[in-house]
Amino acid sequence: MVFACVQDAGRAQMAAAIFNLLANPDKATAVSAGTQPGERVHAEVVIAMKEIGVDLSRARPRLLTGAVTARASLLVTMGCRDDVPYLLGLRTQEWPLGDPQGQPLERVREIRDEVARRVAQLVTARGWAGR
Repeated sequence: MVFACVQDAGRAQMAAAIFNLLANPDKATAVSAGTQPGERVHAEVVIAMKEIGVDLSRARPRLLTGAVTARASLLVTMGCRDDVPYLLGLRTQEWPLGDPQGQPLERVREIRDEVARRVAQLVTARGWAGR
């Protein structure tokens, strides 16, 4: 499972972290990546995620490559679909979510909560729930 956004510094990082909290690791795990990775996770994202017990302070954005997606069964893009090359055999979904970069903390919380809602639905629908 791969979550991708442009910088891998916000939405994708949140989604992968939440996914790995909710999913049974024997069934599925997630990573995040970006089409143009930033240097670090956005500070406002680190704060919002820490509020729900997830520490992203040491997380580092990575480039979306074929090696990252090689073992994935699904790629969820968030604002970067046009920049993602066609990946043979990989199912994709686009989640139209706002970019948290530079947003007030209240807005980042709203984005985080929407990411969490979508991830929970995905985990349940795919039968990946349970730790």
